[in-house]
Parts: sequence; C-alpha cells; structure tokens
Amino acid sequence: MERMNDSMRRLSMPAFPSQQFLACIEELIRTDSDWIPPGENNSLYIRPTAVSTHPYVGLATSTEILLYCICCPVGPYYAAGGFEPVRLLAVDDMIRAWPGGTGNTKVGGNYGPTMAAQAQAVRENCDQVLWIFGEDEAVTEVGSMNVFFVFENKETGRKELVTPPLDRGDILPGVTRRSILDLARSWNDIDVVERSPTMSELAHASEEGCLLEAFGAGTAAVVTPISGINYKGRTIEIKSTWKVTRRVYKNITDIQYGREEGPDGWSYTI
Repeated sequence: MERMNDSMRRLSMPAFPSQQFLACIEELIRTDSDWIPPGENNSLYIRPTAVSTHPYVGLATSTEILLYCICCPVGPYYAAGGFEPVRLLAVDDMIRAWPGGTGNTKVGGNYGPTMAAQAQAVRENCDQVLWIFGEDEAVTEVGSMNVFFVFENKETGRKELVTPPLDRGDILPGVTRRSILDLARSWNDIDVVERSPTMSELAHASEEGCLLEAFGAGTAAVVTPISGINYKGRTIEIKSTWKVTRRVYKNITDIQYGREEGPDGWSYTI
C-alpha cells in the first residue's frame, strides 16, 4: 500500500486510505477464494491498480481516479517452471529507467518501452533483458525484477550478496528485494552490499571465478536463478549450483506458504 501511494503521488494522483483499501482486497480474496489454484508455484496474483478516469482529452492532472484490484490465478512465472535458470540479454541501446524518471515507482509507463527489448531477447534465445545504464554500463534490473549477484571477495574470503542501490532513483524498491536483504543481513556467513556492478566487473569476475551466482527477484517470479548473460557478442557464464539463491528461495517460500514464521508484519492472514 505504501509503495502504491508513493507511485500515485509521483503521478499527481491523490493518496488513498491504505487500511480501508486493504479491507476491500481482503473481502475480494474471500469472494474469489475458489480461484486460488492448489499446489506450490501456483498462486492468486493480486494487483492493486489505479487509473485516471478524467473525462477529457488533454495533458493535465487527473480530477477523477478509479482505484481497484485485479486478481488472477497464475502458475510459475517462466514456462519452464520451478527453479529453472534463465539466460539474459544485456542491451545498451534501450534504457528502462533513468534518474529523475519513474523507475522507482510502479507505473505502467515503465513497462511499455521494454517490449521491444524483450522481443529482441527472445529472438536471441534469451529469457529476459538485463538493463544497464550510463557510460560505465552499470547493471540496474533484470526484466521487471530486481537483480542480485553473489561474489567471492578475494580480500576477505567471504561471499558478498550485491544488489544495485535505490539512491539514484531508477531502481524499483521491490518488496521481495527488501525481504531478501533483511533475511541475508540476519545470516552470519555472507556480507550484504548495495552497489551497482558494471558489465566489465561481471565479465572479469566470471573469468576469475569470483562470480558465484546471480538471480532476479520479484513478486511474480519470487527468485529466479541466472545462468548466463549475452552481451555484445560474448557470453558471461555463471556456472553455479545456486546455493545462496536456493537458500533465499526456500526462506521466502517457506514464509509465504506458512511453513516458517516470518518477521512481524510479513504475512497477512485472511
């Protein structure tokens, strides 16, 4: 609710009472409970939505807003299902988001321009797009997900879980992202670092054997391992058993399915 209100404010839409809307969604889920598909990797996708219903054509702040919630039964995010790794195509001629834009909000305008890059990825036998930004080719997101990398720090000998930071304003503050960071910070065997890896760093780390894992994380996919990145005619291979990725996936899904008690406020029982 907080992120949706932030996104609406970015579009000059009025904020809404979160608890009242949450009560409406709760009743909707009770009504649609028969549509919740059984089995793991299946779920009822819940998407609160707001659109302008301003009755005039023109570029102006909307005076009328429709606030509603979409529910849809879904299976695994990727056709392969389960914990199957995906391959990425890194593109440098199309940009998903930039500082000062709307990349840090959940708005439809962020996704329309990504369709051409995704189609290119499919043509090149890749599953998703790895978005990069700036002259140093900093990694930002993968598809519509946040992205994480596991490096071995040669100086400390410890593993590092690395994800791009939010301070530039072009990274979506994903709930799954925040959950993973909170969980990993409670572990004692890995260091959590928020910084932006570059494509040259990923290539060098892969060659040196220091790039141990990579995965995308988001509401629909939860956690998806990455097996390789195609970029400018070369391939950055990530040969891994995804030990950290599997640990993250298990922790998150165990909390989601009620097999494990999560931190206070993470689960909402209906």
